[in-house]
Amino acid sequence: MALFPNLSEDLKTYGGDWGAQGFWVMIVYRFGRWRYTIRNPWIRKPCSFLYKFLYKIIQIVTGIEFPCEVEIGRNFRIDHFSDIVVSGYARFGDNCIIRNGVTVGLSHTAHPVAPVMGNNVDVGVGAKILGDITVGDNVVIGANAVVIRDVPPDSVAVGIPARIIRKDLGPETE
Repeated sequence: MALFPNLSEDLKTYGGDWGAQGFWVMIVYRFGRWRYTIRNPWIRKPCSFLYKFLYKIIQIVTGIEFPCEVEIGRNFRIDHFSDIVVSGYARFGDNCIIRNGVTVGLSHTAHPVAPVMGNNVDVGVGAKILGDITVGDNVVIGANAVVIRDVPPDSVAVGIPARIIRKDLGPETE
């Protein structure tokens, strides 16, 4: 995986704003992913130490926990910073946005599986998305929603626990 072409694409995603804290997170994330491509352990180990140091600094400065084990698609964006926790087991498709106060993680530590997000998922402020679930393409997750079950494509998830509203059909019946 090339380090600098991804950073260039990330910078475009942030509108060229080097000061965006989400972009800072992506720099450290990309470095963390890139270090796995280094075969020589004498070079990889110092890079791993540097990544862990930078990761902790980013956590403290931005309030964002976004480990390099997270799989993301193109144009991933952290739109606001602070109080964001994403499990290393999580996966995101292309064109996903998360905002401050979002947690994407495990529902139980004994079962280390986190959500899989499709393409074009827009996660609102304070949302919690937990467990072994799939969020389909073109989904909006409302502010402060708690999502603990699958969300089909072309839907909106709102409330605690989240209820699913199909964009084309209205509220889903249970």
